[in-house]
Parts: sequence; structure tokens; C-alpha cells
Amino acid sequence: MKPSPQFLRFCVVGVVGLGVDMAVLYATAWALGWYGARVLSFTAAATATWWLNRRFTFQAEGTGSTSAGQQYLRYMVSMLGGAVLNYAAYVATLHWIDLPGKAALGVALGSCAGLLSNYLTARHLVFKQKHQA
Repeated sequence: MKPSPQFLRFCVVGVVGLGVDMAVLYATAWALGWYGARVLSFTAAATATWWLNRRFTFQAEGTGSTSAGQQYLRYMVSMLGGAVLNYAAYVATLHWIDLPGKAALGVALGSCAGLLSNYLTARHLVFKQKHQA
């Protein structure tokens, strides 16, 4: 089965989010520690991916009467399921793998762990297309 163009765009946006996630993580870990910085980096990445998904992945889908602020809040709340999977994979990697760069590996594995959950909630809950009868 061939992935949809929309899912592929979502994945490309996710790679950009992964870059934001790692950049913020490494920029703030010195002050917040690897766990606290990860919460901030995930929030920054989710914010970036919301904007990019709104603009590129789901652009053809109307937002109806939902304001950008309401949509952003709905996106952030809907990403919590994927965030739990993401953070769990990150923490497991930090604890069980003893390699240089294990934080970056944890972020990447976490992104993979939350991918399908995040796509489905974004598509069906946040950017749900309004069908006209």
C-alpha cells in the first residue's frame, strides 16, 4: 500500500520538527537537564509542526470557524498521546543505551514512536475537513 501524499508531507514536516526538537534540547539541556529540556524542546517542535502542518500538510482543509489560537490549543492537546509515547522512548533510550549522542537517538526514536498517533489525531481531530452536504 502506497502512503498518501498528505502522510508524506506530514513526515517531511516531522523531520523539520525533529530538527527543532534537537536544537532546542541541546541549547537548553545545560540549564534544564536532559529531562526538563526535553519537555521544552517537544513543545517547541510541536509548535513548529502545527504551523507547518496547518500551512502545508493540511492546507486544503478548511479550518471552519476555528481560530488559529483554538486550533493551536486543540493541536497541542491532541499531541499529548504521541507525546507520551515520544517521551517514554526518549527516557528509555537515555536509561538503556550507553552511546555518545544517546539524547539525539532518543529524540529520533521518540518521534518515530509518536508518528502514527500524531498523524491520525492531526488529520481526524485538528485539521478535519469540513464536508458540505
